[in-house]
Amino acid sequence: MSAAQRLIRKVPVDDLAEAEAKVELAALAEELARHDEAYHRQDAPEITDAEYDALKRRNDLIEKRFPKLVRGDSPNRKVGASAAAGFAKVKHIVAMLSLDNAFSDEDVAEFDGRIRRFLNLDADTTVEMTAEPKIDGLSFSARYERGRLAVAATRGDGAEGEDITANLRTIRELPDMLMGDPPRLIEVRGEVYMTKPDFDCLNRAQAAKNAKIFANPRNAAAGSLRQLDPAVTAERSLRIFAYAWGDVDRIDWKTQADFLQRLKSWGFPINRETKVCGGLTDLLAFHERLQSRRAELAYDIDGVVYKVNRLDWQQRLGFVSRAPRWAIAHKFPAQQAETVLEKIEIQVGRTGVLTPVAHLRAVNVGGVMVTRATLHNEDEIARKDIREGDTVVLQRAGDVIPQIVASVSKKRPKKSSPFKFPDRCPVCGSRAPREEGLVARRCTGGLICPAQAIERLRHFAGRDAFDIEGLGEKNIQAFFADGLVRTPADIFTLQARDTKSLTPLSRREGWGPKSADNLFSAIDARRTVALERFIFALGIPQIGQATARVLAQHYGSYDEWRQAMVAAADREGDAFRDLTSIETIGPSIADDLVEFFAESRNLEAVDALIDALDRVEDFVTIKVGNSKIAGKTIVFTGNLVSMSRSEAKARAQTLGAKVAGSVSKKTDMVVAGPGAGSKLKEAEKLGIEVIDEEAFLKIVGA
Repeated sequence: MSAAQRLIRKVPVDDLAEAEAKVELAALAEELARHDEAYHRQDAPEITDAEYDALKRRNDLIEKRFPKLVRGDSPNRKVGASAAAGFAKVKHIVAMLSLDNAFSDEDVAEFDGRIRRFLNLDADTTVEMTAEPKIDGLSFSARYERGRLAVAATRGDGAEGEDITANLRTIRELPDMLMGDPPRLIEVRGEVYMTKPDFDCLNRAQAAKNAKIFANPRNAAAGSLRQLDPAVTAERSLRIFAYAWGDVDRIDWKTQADFLQRLKSWGFPINRETKVCGGLTDLLAFHERLQSRRAELAYDIDGVVYKVNRLDWQQRLGFVSRAPRWAIAHKFPAQQAETVLEKIEIQVGRTGVLTPVAHLRAVNVGGVMVTRATLHNEDEIARKDIREGDTVVLQRAGDVIPQIVASVSKKRPKKSSPFKFPDRCPVCGSRAPREEGLVARRCTGGLICPAQAIERLRHFAGRDAFDIEGLGEKNIQAFFADGLVRTPADIFTLQARDTKSLTPLSRREGWGPKSADNLFSAIDARRTVALERFIFALGIPQIGQATARVLAQHYGSYDEWRQAMVAAADREGDAFRDLTSIETIGPSIADDLVEFFAESRNLEAVDALIDALDRVEDFVTIKVGNSKIAGKTIVFTGNLVSMSRSEAKARAQTLGAKVAGSVSKKTDMVVAGPGAGSKLKEAEKLGIEVIDEEAFLKIVGA
């Protein structure tokens, strides 16, 4: 558990001040990203699914109340984690996205309502959906060419996964050759899982040979599937359910239910619990029945997945960032347990915020061993009077982060004393004052605090940023401690300095000529980098992968972007107005960008990095088919009749267009419907092309 678990509070979202919400969203973004990495890439989750869901739920509630604070690195804009180094990489032609979650009947009703609003459906139209158990396993995608298995992969980060073809072939339920008349090319997607009896049998065998004991069937399945030796995987009793498709050259089914029957005819196992439901009442009844039978099932589930049954509606609804609009996971509630809080540790995050973490006596909560939990912040510890040595109630679910709910005062040791929160950084000793109006204490060490500097460098070299092979956290820590790498630019001057060193890297402990050469080669291979990776790598608050790509697409080149960000310091100028006109870039994100470039030391560090690189590649807009709007900036205004505004924006973005929220000199086209006002007037004033809804529909082929 990391120091990013700061400021995540039990205080109801409705009681949060805007400043508190901004800091908490930063904490949630960092913490959820870390848990994505642990779950999807390391198969070593540090928290339970219910705890993760509660973190995500808290984030969603805050974003809904403060839409202007939605961050560029919001958990709603990314999926999973990057592929691990031990396997070859496989790019998903069609992204493997995750699902949004519902935690209550009201959430499901809102999901149904969103679909109706998006599709402009009347109240009498039934939205038929399939309902299927949400298997707690590991997602896979298996590509079949001319009916034969060609390659299989994990989800990875949604865009790129790990090649597990050899391992997946060992699962008997997976057909190597499809039966019937399948498409010439199809990616079948599903879940690898382990039954409860097989899990118990595996752990007994592991215990007998003093090997690793798995925490739960999901971990056992993931660890078994991602063995470097397929023979080990073959020894494990893994099973699959298939339920979706990715890339396909022919679709001749009209509903989700039809597709499931096709899967069965091709030789795949499908979940027999799946049912077609006729509406909201039917969905909720299915959820209640399945929850009551949860313990009877031979495999673990943590909820129900609802999918719009009609394929034409799925296609119209499309996707939003990291998830389909036409599907949602309705999670089951979780449980509580008592255990002993043995120690409170203060951790320091990348931005310097001090976060208290409870180290717990291991306790089984719903089949998962839990040893740590966040204590949120200084006020939360004082309010609940939580002390080291207390017996505490641990909660795994709810509409707030999983937490220590309360201390059991009657079981408190006699000599216990209140916990005293430190006012100095436990890492560097710098002052850690409490920020005015907030609950956070933040280390003032800044660039000298190893806890912050090392995390920034790790982020920079990470797979989603510069992706420098061999420059992981351990090596970064060692290089930082020895003064070899303190800034991103230092990474690219390391070899030149190493040739003049009295103790070159090849002679350092744990290194040799080959490993040193491999690292220098990996660094050299990243001297040319894509603009969106460069922007993301800088670690600017709120600038996640999705926002970095939006910025790269909008500005096109590094020089244009840098110049615009510096000019945006004038919040009354054209540059700032242009920045905030970009779809998804609100005032909060714009402020963080401006503040980053207003700091002279940041500019010096970025300029030094640019000097050390060969090139930052311009963003290339991919032409989609015969799209006439790829690369163009479009603004929608007024009312649309044949489709909702959301559907129109999604259609334009699918065809490579950039959608802005306001009109500027960089706008290429305005789509104006009845009731258009100031945006239309501004477009006419600037001489920008204006078209009506009918013309737009012809352009996008709708």
